[in-house]
Amino acid sequence: MKYQPYPYAHSLPQMRGGASFTQGFVASACLSAFQDVNKPCSKADYKRILRQGLQGGTALAAGARSAVALRHGNYTDALLSVAIGAAGVLLLENLLKDSEILQENSDE
Repeated sequence: MKYQPYPYAHSLPQMRGGASFTQGFVASACLSAFQDVNKPCSKADYKRILRQGLQGGTALAAGARSAVALRHGNYTDALLSVAIGAAGVLLLENLLKDSEILQENSDE
């Protein structure tokens, strides 16, 4: 039998959810790391980077899920994805607030 090379690799099956969260997390954390500071060095800086990275991952995952649902004409799933993504971002904001913001709120 003569060997014939297969010129194209089989595409990997698409996983449900894909890597949207990871992509959003890495992109947001990289952007957040050096905004407003030259070099993050305090615990508050690392907490801000973590918070904004998690929020970016959550937002991108929700947006990607919503886009897929819209493409398939599933408007309820698209709206639900957006609502859950927004709730996730708000939850992360409240859980990982900066200590300066917490002090301002307690003074009022």
